[in-house]
Amino acid sequence: MTTPPPRDWASFQYKIYLNGLISGSVPRLPTDLTRLERLAEHRLGPGPFGYVAGSAGSGATERANRAALDAHRIVPRMLRDVSARDLRTELFGRTLPAPMALAPVGVLSILHPDAEPAAARAAAAEGVPFVLSSASSTPMEEVAAAMGDGERWFQLYWSKDREVTRSFLDRAGAAGFTALFVTLDTPLLAWRPRDLDQAYLPFLHGVGTANYFTDPAFLAGLAKPPHEDPNAAVLHFVSLFADPGKTWPDLAWLREHWDGPIVLKGVLHPDDARAAVEAGMDGVVVSNHGGRQVNGSIGAAAALPAVAAAVGDRVPVLFDSGIRTGDDVFKALALGARAVLLGRPYAYGLALDGQAGVAHVVRSLLAEFELTLALSGHRTPGGLDASALDGPTHGG
Repeated sequence: MTTPPPRDWASFQYKIYLNGLISGSVPRLPTDLTRLERLAEHRLGPGPFGYVAGSAGSGATERANRAALDAHRIVPRMLRDVSARDLRTELFGRTLPAPMALAPVGVLSILHPDAEPAAARAAAAEGVPFVLSSASSTPMEEVAAAMGDGERWFQLYWSKDREVTRSFLDRAGAAGFTALFVTLDTPLLAWRPRDLDQAYLPFLHGVGTANYFTDPAFLAGLAKPPHEDPNAAVLHFVSLFADPGKTWPDLAWLREHWDGPIVLKGVLHPDDARAAVEAGMDGVVVSNHGGRQVNGSIGAAAALPAVAAAVGDRVPVLFDSGIRTGDDVFKALALGARAVLLGRPYAYGLALDGQAGVAHVVRSLLAEFELTLALSGHRTPGGLDASALDGPTHGG
């Protein structure tokens, strides 16, 4: 396979300026991605918006995510040759054009009618991987078809029903998903006041259940097809969606039934990171589910250095929970991540402008990251470490 040349993400800013010069046009969405949430709130109903923007409890963990990133400051270095940059990153045997993928975000149809296929097409067009949620509004095969040859990874909510899990793994492999991301931090649904105050849970209306309602193993447990008895199908889904009884030895079963990299998502403690490596896993994602699961949890960026130190070079460490800007990406990589997963910002882009909105978010974030990298005296993501930052560090 031929390795693609480095992509000039930073040139996106000049495209914007030239469009303004030639036609007087300006971007349809803000280039400051932190403004997207407020715009999406005005576009969406309170139920859908609260589901995406909301957090567990009082929102303390989401605030901790921001505080943990903001605690670090970049220390730019001068008179270094940054005329040629290369954001390409090796991950799971693949060469990615940048150290970023789109995180698994479920039930995207509540944000835009084009849902997951729109986000997946945007990711494929920009060359970044797309991680499809088990709880998608669109069956995995349709999302795969929308992506063509685009790099795609599958996120698994680990069901109580082994046959359903086995079927999901078989389908994902057949559809060309190359890596499996297993979410560990959602064995139960957290206390989420914004959703509770609206009594809003899309799954109870059969939204976000497309992979289940098209799965032969799931359907085998129903007396009637979902379209004939939707309530029974939803109740069956709820009964098996997650399993709080899973433990570390159960990972051996997943390894037996998935032929490819397995990445554990939701790791915050260095001992859990070590256990993942000892269990033969291929990577970990430092994540607290964007603050949606444990209120009062440690900020993800505060946990990142210790997890990275615990695994060393044995497996790659990825990061999510709080990424909003290019400098956030810089900081995460300097703190030990190989790549980041971007969640809410692309979901807001989808809500505001469909596929084009997702593409705008990807281009804007990576342009800002490349410019931040260069203006700080660095040419490649792999050259970043804690010496690029001024702030608290934790290891061990």
